[in-house]
Amino acid sequence: MPITSSLKTSSLKRAALAASLLTTTPLQAADKLTVMLDWFVNPDHGTLIVAEKMGFFKEAGLEIDMQEPANPNDPPKLVAAGKADLAISYQPQLHLQAAAGLPLSRIATVVATPLNTLLVLKDGPIKTIADLKGRKVGFSVGGFEDAILGAMLEQHGLELSDVELLNINFSLSPSLLSEQVDAVIGAYRNFELNQMDIVGRPGRAFYVEEEGVPAYDELIVVANRNKLNDPALARFVRAMERAVQFLVNHPNEAWTVFKSYKAGLDDELNRRAWRDTLPRFALRPGALDVARYERFAQFVLERGLAKTLPPVDAYTAVLK
Repeated sequence: MPITSSLKTSSLKRAALAASLLTTTPLQAADKLTVMLDWFVNPDHGTLIVAEKMGFFKEAGLEIDMQEPANPNDPPKLVAAGKADLAISYQPQLHLQAAAGLPLSRIATVVATPLNTLLVLKDGPIKTIADLKGRKVGFSVGGFEDAILGAMLEQHGLELSDVELLNINFSLSPSLLSEQVDAVIGAYRNFELNQMDIVGRPGRAFYVEEEGVPAYDELIVVANRNKLNDPALARFVRAMERAVQFLVNHPNEAWTVFKSYKAGLDDELNRRAWRDTLPRFALRPGALDVARYERFAQFVLERGLAKTLPPVDAYTAVLK
C-alpha cells in the first residue's frame, strides 16, 4: 500500500474513533445558577438577557434560572441565606448589608453609573435645588435616599428639615405628575424621565453625582461570600463580558435580542430606556475600582447610615 494511502487510512480510523467517543461519552452537565433580579425584567438587565438569549451562559457551561422577585428587597437576603446563587442588587445597599453582617460579596457590575436622580417637572416652579425650601419631596426607600437628598440639599445651603418628606412608595412619576409632591428622589434617569416625556409632561433631573454624592455602581451582582470559590461564578462573569461586548458592537441587534425575551418588552418606554442605558453598562463587569468603593463607604459613614463598616475587600471580590 502506498504511504499516502496508508496515512489516509490511519487518519480516517482516528476520525472514526473520535466520532465514536463523542457519541458514546456523555456531555458534562451544566452548572445551574439561580439569579434573582432586583425587579421585573427591563433594559437595566440587558447584559444578562443578551448573555442568556445569545447562548453565552450555555457556552460557559451554565444553566441560568432568572427570577423576578415578589419583593425587590428579598434577592440579597435569599443569597445570604443560601436560597439563591446570585442576586442583582445595588452598590449603596451592599455597604449597608455589609454593615449588617450579611455574607455578601459583589462579583460583577451591571450598570456602572448612578441612575438615581432628584426629579422635578420641567415647567414647574423648581428651577434649582435651592427652590425646594418649604416644598414636598417624595421618596420610596427611607435611609439611603434621605442621605442622598440631604447631601444634595447641603450643596445649596439647605437641610433635610427645610423640606417635607413624603413616602410615596414606588409611585414616583405619578406623584410628581399629579403634583402631590414638588420633587421625587430615587427616580431613574433612564426610566422616569422618559416616562414623563412620553405622556407630554417632561421632567428636569438633578444628577446625584453632580450634587455632592460620590459616584457609584447602580446595579451589581452579589454572591454569597462563602461560595466565591465556585468556578461557575467566574464563568458567569466572563459570559457577562461577552454580552456587553455584543451590546456595544451591535446595539440594534442586541435590542432585538433583548425584546424577544418575553412579551411586553417591545414598547416605547423600553426602547427609550434601552437607548439611555446602553452607554452605562459596565464594559468590564468583573473589574473593581476599590478606591471608588472606599469613597462611597466613607460617604455612608459620614451620613450616619452605618456606625462602622468592614474593609471593602470583605464584601467585594474579583474572580479569576
